[in-house]
Amino acid sequence: MTIVPVTSADLDGAEVSWFSALCSDDYEYLGVPSGALRSSWAHCRDILLEAEKQGFRNILCPSSYQVGQDTLSFVAGCAPLTSKINMLAAVRCGEMQPIMLARTIATLDHMLEGRLTVNIISSDFPGEVAESSFRYKRSKEVVEILKQAWTRDEIDYEGDVYTFKGLTTDPARPYQTGGPLLYFGGYSPAAVDLCAQFCDVYLMWPEPKDQIAERMKTVAAKATEYGRTLDYGLRVHMIVRDTEQEAREYADHLVSKLDDEYGQLIRERAHDSISLGVAKQAKARELADKFGYVEPHLWTGVGRARSGCGAALVGSTDQVMSKIEDYQKMGIRSFIFSGYPHIDECISFGQRVLPNLKTVSLPEAYGRVPGQAPATPLAVGERR
Repeated sequence: MTIVPVTSADLDGAEVSWFSALCSDDYEYLGVPSGALRSSWAHCRDILLEAEKQGFRNILCPSSYQVGQDTLSFVAGCAPLTSKINMLAAVRCGEMQPIMLARTIATLDHMLEGRLTVNIISSDFPGEVAESSFRYKRSKEVVEILKQAWTRDEIDYEGDVYTFKGLTTDPARPYQTGGPLLYFGGYSPAAVDLCAQFCDVYLMWPEPKDQIAERMKTVAAKATEYGRTLDYGLRVHMIVRDTEQEAREYADHLVSKLDDEYGQLIRERAHDSISLGVAKQAKARELADKFGYVEPHLWTGVGRARSGCGAALVGSTDQVMSKIEDYQKMGIRSFIFSGYPHIDECISFGQRVLPNLKTVSLPEAYGRVPGQAPATPLAVGERR
């Protein structure tokens, strides 16, 4: 029995994803930049291809103005290079006019033949500082317009930020029935409301399990107000070795050359650095023991030089498996893992843990992916 109602209550497995470091987030030693691990097209492509090879079912392609590359361009470039793995493309609402965004996502969905998922983001634009209430209003309108574009014949929308009348949805019709699944992470009341009303998977960062449980209950209660259920996801780093001692030693190795002042600069340059979620990650570091562990096997050291997801599961294969199983029993159906360096840790996790997990594609589990090309203008539908 899960601790809250979840959409995929009877799902026999979980979506297990990896992370492609588009936003200058790959290191041998945390906080020590290495030219060989830069966020180049070739390196990030190779992370994705290794994740597909290992059997991961999805991969988060993040969005940030930090040194790296454009998310949707990267996804488009990788589409013909892959055949099995889904791609979770992060989209910052408002960066692109919503109708054109709907068309871009539909195009990518056709290129990937239904292997696209979308992570909705509401953070500030580079160079912009906007009121939180406005950002979430803008995001809500963007998501409502996307929903119209993917499910109706015309877009008719009148909001405070956007107004569109009588636009055909033909160019924006996606490959998937109803469009790609929407993933969302945010801790403010406005964020929770947006996710509860419109999105499919609520993403969380690592905290002690009792705090994750309270977070899930808060979000589930809001979803119930809209007559909906959600699935829940956890984004967390991984350090898994044959023994706990080896894993803890590698965690120490990872931060052994970290200058904390430089680590603070890394954290502060991120556009989510002042968010409530980031504050909770900082609080977890404050509550951790002298070795950085806030609960058994949950190590907060990553957050010393990283905004956002700031903790890792550290332990042997069996210990990490037990933690994942505990999360699944709580109701978590989607995991987004990563580790440093990303390719090396992808292989480590892929060989040690992944063979012991039953994995699924959430778009397939939701029945979004048609068995054959759909009757859309970009596939086999009538050409008008």
